[in-house]
Amino acid sequence: MNFKILNSNQKKKIINYLKDQFSLEDLKLDFIFIEKNDKIYLLSNKFKDFEPGRIHINLLGVYFMKRDRLSIEGSQIIGKLAQKNVVEVDSKQMKQWVHGEDISIKGDYSGYVIVKYDNDFYGCGSFKEGVIKNFVPKDRRIKT
Repeated sequence: MNFKILNSNQKKKIINYLKDQFSLEDLKLDFIFIEKNDKIYLLSNKFKDFEPGRIHINLLGVYFMKRDRLSIEGSQIIGKLAQKNVVEVDSKQMKQWVHGEDISIKGDYSGYVIVKYDNDFYGCGSFKEGVIKNFVPKDRRIKT
């Protein structure tokens, strides 16, 4: 089934990356980390006897990130704790984002950033040369 339950060293590497990228001081992710097809899922410790292949991970866990990029849910989990690389957008930019468009932004950011509007977090994009590359999956974009 291509599942892999990450060990404590692998979890620590991910958590350290997130702490560094988003300046997170008090990040506690007390979950089982499961990797499937380059995606990391978080699963409650209540399922410590989880057997990959018997139950679909999407039913029990939450899709947290892919490689170095947070999912929408991942940005919502850590967004309130992040102290850097959080881009606050206006309503026009938020509408562009949820439609799957890249957005232009001014600021001193690096690498992956969390997109925030008001008190909500809308995912993660790659910041380069004043543009945030949109990674919202096509099936989660607003089409009208």
